[in-house]
Amino acid sequence: MDLARITSRGQTTIPKRVREAANLKAGDTLFFEVRPNCLVVRKMSPVADAYLDGLSQTLDEWNSPEDEEAWRDL
Repeated sequence: MDLARITSRGQTTIPKRVREAANLKAGDTLFFEVRPNCLVVRKMSPVADAYLDGLSQTLDEWNSPEDEEAWRDL
């Protein structure tokens, strides 16, 4: 079993043995799922990561103060 502490800024270091076993590398995206009494961490596939990046860029066009004002009361 490997242990890691969370800093006051909410950061942690994934132990080397865990990174190697999960084939994690710098720049990888991780997915966190909270379950009762359990936290599941998964590595996102590059395809899913690219899809989410593209999707977020598409949705950013509606993220303006004017849009917020127009849709606030809905």
